[in-house]
Amino acid sequence: MILRCIDAISEFTGKLCAWSLVAVGFFITFEIVMRYIFTAPTIWVDEISRILQVWVVYLGAAYVLKHREMVTIELILRNPNTVWRRLAESLAILVMFLFAGVAIYYGFALWLKETLAGHTTDTYLAPPKWITSAPVWVGNALLVLQGVVQLVRVWTEDLPEDDILEGAH
Repeated sequence: MILRCIDAISEFTGKLCAWSLVAVGFFITFEIVMRYIFTAPTIWVDEISRILQVWVVYLGAAYVLKHREMVTIELILRNPNTVWRRLAESLAILVMFLFAGVAIYYGFALWLKETLAGHTTDTYLAPPKWITSAPVWVGNALLVLQGVVQLVRVWTEDLPEDDILEGAH
């Protein structure tokens, strides 16, 4: 049940990221129309679009891992049914835990410092800096949770056969 809950969170955040990119596209189109047709540029589109894109990058990672769309090299370990392939997949996930753990640790410390100090960005809108610092540790925490789910699946389920002709990996 916990594994399905983590999967559902990853799925939700992945779809939220996709819709956020649609919103970014809409915002940029709006900016172009306002700037070049009505000669009335906005002050918020650039910053809001950047903030959304930062969130998309970090929140989308768990979704990508869930759907096994991370970059993989399967030159030697093509057969998904061998113990060596399972060990290689497990090692890759453990290395990912190391990097994500470091990002969570330092990202959370930075986020906490900026939140407690009330720092804002040096822009016209001046949103709180925690808005751009939070996705680092939140996204990596979701990535670690999804990594735990994938690690369990590596050893309890059959690994899917990767279609090399499809070009997915």
